[in-house]
Amino acid sequence: MNTPTSDRVALVTGGSGGIGRAVAQRLAEDGIPVAVHYSGNRAKAEQTVAAITASGGRALAVGGDVADEDAMRAAFETVGAAFGGLDVVVNTAGIMILAPVETFDLAELDRMHRTNIRGTFVVSQQAARTVRPGGAIINFSTSVVRTQFPEYGAYVASKAAVEAMTLVLARELRGRDITVNAVAPGPTATPLFLRGKDEDTVDRLAKAAPLERLGRPEDIAETVAFLAGPARWINGQVLYANGGLA
Repeated sequence: MNTPTSDRVALVTGGSGGIGRAVAQRLAEDGIPVAVHYSGNRAKAEQTVAAITASGGRALAVGGDVADEDAMRAAFETVGAAFGGLDVVVNTAGIMILAPVETFDLAELDRMHRTNIRGTFVVSQQAARTVRPGGAIINFSTSVVRTQFPEYGAYVASKAAVEAMTLVLARELRGRDITVNAVAPGPTATPLFLRGKDEDTVDRLAKAAPLERLGRPEDIAETVAFLAGPARWINGQVLYANGGLA
């Protein structure tokens, strides 16, 4: 039997800012207690928690490196102890480093892939062991897997891996009544996306989609809320939330 939305509990990794914060706040609007995960900035996570509780929701901050299995096991246990279980895991945590393949720093490649690939794998593994029937696991890819912009090669490689493991996990959880999907945002106005881009580049990307604007964190959060709640017949899919970019 599916867990009613009002009885669900969620964990959002990378929930201290950008898309993660918007997701945490959107899920809280549905009455879902939310654990806001952070890696290095507890203060920002606590700000998200404060915003949720000020609006009448329930939230707590949990820390840890997503690529560290012991830290994530402890985080999942903390959420379960605080809220009585776990139903929705949204893994927004990730980093983006851009450079041509020819000149890409391999140390940076390892750092990015440790968070984006190993981190997603570790969180997905803990989610598969923990999430209750009727729950949802939601990972994050990128629309650049399709659009293939120059300088995104290393980042896209990490996110293509996320898509692959997400779709396999959906099949591995057969019979558990747990959906597993990925969201692939297009250009979205977050600090991660805007960092290092000049105004002309941002304007060009904003006009690339038929809706002729950048995505907003709230747009992506709405997609996540759909997958986390009513979208029980969407499973093993990658949803491209990009305003029609590709």
